Amino acid sequence: MKKWFLGALLLLFSQFCFSQAWSGTGDQKLQFGLGAWGNGTGITGTYDYGLSDLISVGGGANFYFDNHDDDDYFVFGRLNFHLQKALNLPSNWDIYPGADIGVLGNTFGLGVHLGARYFFNDKFGAFVEAGNNGSIGISINL
Repeated sequence: MKKWFLGALLLLFSQFCFSQAWSGTGDQKLQFGLGAWGNGTGITGTYDYGLSDLISVGGGANFYFDNHDDDDYFVFGRLNFHLQKALNLPSNWDIYPGADIGVLGNTFGLGVHLGARYFFNDKFGAFVEAGNNGSIGISINL
């Protein structure tokens, strides 16, 4: 029983040790979640591609359920600056400020955010982005 418990604990620990929140050039992340504040409550999806250890570019879309204006969606490009190495964070953490620019309904949309990702294993993690357009959800390594 003791060996089984120790083996299970070691396996669980190894899953947490090898997670990678940001690997720099060529890194790809897909995120899905709930847009909980900003332009309205709804769903969000983003994609990021790493250009270097510091910079990623990507795109995304938010679709709002409760917005009473014509601004019921935001389709945007995004730019993030990853601070994992600069802040000497563990490999399963990434903190990134960023900006979004695109179309908000029938008008121009601009957003800024401070995001954080935590990966539970090499494939799945959680994220939160706070700013004038914030969200929370799951993050997937591609």
